[in-house]
Amino acid sequence: MRMRFTAKAGRGMVALAAVAGLAVGATACSGGDGDGKKPQNSTSAPQGDGSQPSAQEGQSADPLAEVKGPSGLLLQITSAVRDAGGFVTVSGALKNDSGTKVVIPSALSGNETEIINNGLSLGGATLVDSKSKKRYYVLRDTEGRPLTTTGFSALKAGETIDVFLQFPSPPADTADVSFQLPLFPSAVIKISG
Repeated sequence: MRMRFTAKAGRGMVALAAVAGLAVGATACSGGDGDGKKPQNSTSAPQGDGSQPSAQEGQSADPLAEVKGPSGLLLQITSAVRDAGGFVTVSGALKNDSGTKVVIPSALSGNETEIINNGLSLGGATLVDSKSKKRYYVLRDTEGRPLTTTGFSALKAGETIDVFLQFPSPPADTADVSFQLPLFPSAVIKISG
């Protein structure tokens, strides 16, 4: 029996492969004081089961935040779920809300060489915990690949893709954090779980 995958399923498989690297062990970068400095501390990320949360898992009907980026890009954050393993998974959708095809800006990958070398991603995103004055960067697997949606370069007019990002978990008593993605305004989101 031959199986065929749609482009969306193929992107999901790429994202799932990146998350599977978490089972091998990932490096989390946290630290700094929210001023954009490189992280100072490095810790091992938790061992996971390698599965990506389903599109509906932990999502509410209303988005936690909606931010508009360049060229009609719209990011809806639908959930931010704390895992018992010590990380937070932020899920949502990236939509081309314009009437024309949009090339995804490379700035969304951030400016860290290790992430840029792994192709276009949402690896430039951070969570900022203003209470404890810490910035949390997207987790990476042992080969430096960011644990976030990857492998997309453009969106057709009206096209939407599901996205996810995994970060080290802020302290358990921190519920509100600022989500930051290059070229998009910051948004305060609430972590559940």
